[in-house]
Amino acid sequence: MIVHASCVALGGRGVLILGGSGTGKSGLALQLMAYGAALVSDDRTILSNQGGALQAAAPDTIRGRIEARGIGILNAAAADPCRVVLAIDMDRVETARMPPPRDWTACDATVPLLHKVESLHFAAAILQYLESGPAEI
Repeated sequence: MIVHASCVALGGRGVLILGGSGTGKSGLALQLMAYGAALVSDDRTILSNQGGALQAAAPDTIRGRIEARGIGILNAAAADPCRVVLAIDMDRVETARMPPPRDWTACDATVPLLHKVESLHFAAAILQYLESGPAEI
């Protein structure tokens, strides 16, 4: 299955960034890459189910490339396929301070879902999620 999404990974754990054109998918991916994440795929991502887990990979034609709006297509070190542990819906803006649990399902695999947060800390918080996961409350 191919979805309109970008994906970056840290330590083999990926975040799938979903949304329409112009919603900031590539921009968020670039921010995460600046913090140390690696590019899996930009704009189109291949999803599959690997042993019950959602896996993301890049189509060969765009592997190692990312669009920077207003600049153009940039080269980037291409990460290997990864296990997706989080999805972000850039079409919806989070308004709750402590959002309710949400899930996103593709290829018969389910991952936690967050909505876009319009704050400077958003990319850093996602990176922390990739590094350590969410706290149990």
